Amino acid sequence: MPKSVFDAHRLIGPVPFDDLPQDPRPEMDRLGIERACVTHTLSLYSDARAGNDALLALGDPRLVPVPVVVPGDPGPGSREAARDLRPAAQESAARDALAVAPEPVPRDALAAAQEAVAAEVAAWGVRMIRLCPERHRFDLTGPAALRLLAAVALPVAIDLDETSPAQLRHLAERLPDLRILVLNTGYRRLRALAELMAVAPNVWAEIGTVNTQGGVEWLAERFGAGRLVFGTGAPVSDDCGPRFLLDHLDLPPEDVGRIAAGSLEALL
Repeated sequence: MPKSVFDAHRLIGPVPFDDLPQDPRPEMDRLGIERACVTHTLSLYSDARAGNDALLALGDPRLVPVPVVVPGDPGPGSREAARDLRPAAQESAARDALAVAPEPVPRDALAAAQEAVAAEVAAWGVRMIRLCPERHRFDLTGPAALRLLAAVALPVAIDLDETSPAQLRHLAERLPDLRILVLNTGYRRLRALAELMAVAPNVWAEIGTVNTQGGVEWLAERFGAGRLVFGTGAPVSDDCGPRFLLDHLDLPPEDVGRIAAGSLEALL
């Protein structure tokens, strides 16, 4: 059994579609999980800003905050940034109505808004952020996301169900210094995941849902335990299964220790 366990993928807060525990700590205690990277459910199912505010107010060193960021939308970073866009949009609409050729714009208003979001992310002092391109309806490899991720220079967690291996490969190629943690990898797309990891050394994989016989060992043999991290997705996903899987991996103890906590520490 590993000496230390660090969960890369947990939620805190109410879940709208089920009656699930809002506080992960009692279950973490029961399963011997010392720390966890947590995202607030409000950020996923309601309002990213409200969820991030609640998350950053926790103040528990066991719970490492992973706020959700929405590229291209000034709202998560600053309501003032959203207001800054209105004069430019109104001026553009007025020019169109008068059929007047537009004058050169000295600064991209959207870029300014994104800079405000990046500045707020930096002020949070967090170790990782999370993106939800499908849930929040933005282009993972579009100019807004690429600009923001390059500016914040933080690891990013992305659920595989929110994107595709092809999109993640494109993201990894465009931003080779970006550290990408793929959550909820499952076991039905192991070949696609392996192909992605083979060409993108800046991609790590969460193993909590790789619940097929020998699947984690197969990945560790090809890419090393240092690119695999323990995670559960609890309470929406089961956490007992991944914890059992971790204790019964057919790997050397040092590799199990890396997956349990060391790989995530290195990623962060």
